[in-house]
Amino acid sequence: MHPMMKPALKRAWRERQTVQFGVTPAHAVMVGPVDTATGALIELLDGTRGMPLLREEARAMGLPEGQVDALVKRLTAAGLLDDPTAGGAAADALRKRAGALDRLRPDLSSLSVVHPEPGGGIRRLAARRAMRVQVQGAGRVGATVAAVLAASGVGRVEVLDGGCTEPWDVAPGGLPAEAVGERREAAARQLVRRSAPDRPPRAAESVAAPGRGEPALSLVVVAPRDGLAAYAPDPAAAEDWIATGTPHLYAGVAEATGVVGPLVLPGGTACAGCLELGRAGRDPGRPRLLAQWRSGRRRAVPTCDVALATAVAGVTAAHALSFLDGELPASTGARWEVSLPLLDWRSERITPHLDCVCSAVGKSEREHTAGIGPAHETMAG
Repeated sequence: MHPMMKPALKRAWRERQTVQFGVTPAHAVMVGPVDTATGALIELLDGTRGMPLLREEARAMGLPEGQVDALVKRLTAAGLLDDPTAGGAAADALRKRAGALDRLRPDLSSLSVVHPEPGGGIRRLAARRAMRVQVQGAGRVGATVAAVLAASGVGRVEVLDGGCTEPWDVAPGGLPAEAVGERREAAARQLVRRSAPDRPPRAAESVAAPGRGEPALSLVVVAPRDGLAAYAPDPAAAEDWIATGTPHLYAGVAEATGVVGPLVLPGGTACAGCLELGRAGRDPGRPRLLAQWRSGRRRAVPTCDVALATAVAGVTAAHALSFLDGELPASTGARWEVSLPLLDWRSERITPHLDCVCSAVGKSEREHTAGIGPAHETMAG
């Protein structure tokens, strides 16, 4: 181990013997008492020295035997130490791709704060490269989500959509104006390629699906250009994902309301069918409305405010990355909504429905959602 104080956490002295690492309450840690000798040792924890050399330095400073080990153990438990040599083979491979790693250093710094164990950040960043995510929809939300996921180091990002790019599909971070007239899928592939920090991974770098040559899907992001399909998703469209156990996350803009969620873990959390059955139970007239909305003539130009779409895409990508990194974000089994003009985020917990074929009610739901707190009326990050 080569202990290194996490550079992402700013350091400041609260008083003579108490140091605060970090600014925001979510991640700040106070350490004390810190005497002069301990402060000098902390300065040596820059990732360039292994434990044997640190012990030699401590002896040269006249410090008691074992003080370095005790300090490292204490700082590790507080989530303040990283290790530039940790993370495993995939992390070592990422370190060798200097250009890609430089692009991803801000992301790595963030991950090191979120995941306290030494090497936890780069291990998760390297793991993203082996993942395959499919984004359904190449409009203002979907294309931007795909670009952000690719830029965040996800190795394979596929975008599925039909038709040609229209002027109103163009958005900052999404499809460029030069793509108007091109096939949406082709334009989205180029966008993903430009956004990625590195070449696509080779087959040996990904985990193949059982019985298939291509990598398994880690996640499907459903971000249709028609916002209704995200706001009131059709359960029939998700049948294959439910059957294969493929996690999927809904996102989009309907009228002047942005939607993120639910993130569906098949068999464990509420799905589109649960959402539809639950709303029909509360509003008996809703099935008739849905039938009319889904069968009505589609407008040529969708209602999709570009600022709202960009905000929704950013939050969606953040929730997707949190899930890919091994967490259960606040959209798991829940939906977040935000409406113009006030932009107050609100959430709704979606309960698995007894009559839904997804079988999310009961024990499996508790297993999948362990550790998820109740929905809150504030943005949960």
